[in-house]
Amino acid sequence: MEAWATYRTTSAADWPARRLLRAKGGSRVSVVLPARNEEATVGAIVSTIREHLMDRVALVDELIVVDSRSTDRTAQVARAAGAEVVSQDEMTRGLPQLTGKGDALWAGLAAAEGDVVAFIDADLREFRPHFVSGLLGPLLTDPSVDFVKGFYHRPLVGTASVEPDGGGRVTELMARPLLNLFWPELAGFVQPLAGEYAGRRDVLARVPFVSGYGVETAMLIDLLELVGLDALAQVDLGERKHRHQDTAALGRMSAQIMLTAWSRLQRRGWAVPGATPEALLTQFRRGGSDTLPHLDREIVVSDVSIEERPPLAELRHRVPRRRVAAA
Repeated sequence: MEAWATYRTTSAADWPARRLLRAKGGSRVSVVLPARNEEATVGAIVSTIREHLMDRVALVDELIVVDSRSTDRTAQVARAAGAEVVSQDEMTRGLPQLTGKGDALWAGLAAAEGDVVAFIDADLREFRPHFVSGLLGPLLTDPSVDFVKGFYHRPLVGTASVEPDGGGRVTELMARPLLNLFWPELAGFVQPLAGEYAGRRDVLARVPFVSGYGVETAMLIDLLELVGLDALAQVDLGERKHRHQDTAALGRMSAQIMLTAWSRLQRRGWAVPGATPEALLTQFRRGGSDTLPHLDREIVVSDVSIEERPPLAELRHRVPRRRVAAA
């Protein structure tokens, strides 16, 4: 793990955009942002990528925002800032309807035409262009690299203090122990759940996409088995600022990651074949109209089940060739 981390870890500062433009050659680069109700942040991200990586330096050829059933002005803001907006539902028309981030990512990959595709979360604040160029660096300069994962410091801002690395709670409490137990080859990834990563399109099209919050976990495990650890790399992107979810939401996220890991363990024969874990998560919430006697809390039950979109390469003939803009 230490040898891999030393060999396959770089910094975004190692990959200036103009150097990458020379290395890019005839390759095409797509950037995809999955977005659901992100009108407050998506415009600034799109504008930054357009200005610095498309207009000043023609490193990025295609910038796509996948509107994941937003109820706000996400699509309009993204389009006004210069992105091509596609609808998650239009890109998956004729296929079973799935929910969650993973399906939006799959739709973005289906829409993208680049040889290299980078995914960026749409809720980032104080976004900088190196979040994209850093991910592209190893892919454009080293043909043996198929996938690059970002990592960063994630400050958790409280009412009285700031924890410099307090933002990766699910990573430290769930994902890292799980990966160390069953996939120790992946232990060198600083941020296995990072939402910023890039890969070669033909490789990404050969792995399934989990519909919910297990998508990043599944992708790492599946790519490890598909191309091997040496084809995976990571890049230090500095500091990531974004909104943080409450503890209950993180619990639901953790449950989906656990179910995702279980599905991969079953494929390996390490979990009981055919057994289906319970996909209902019971949580407690203080107050509310349905507070139970003696508990001073109400019971909240959430469906945390996961589904998978098969590899794009298997369904390419069923995906619309013409991208349809979100209304």
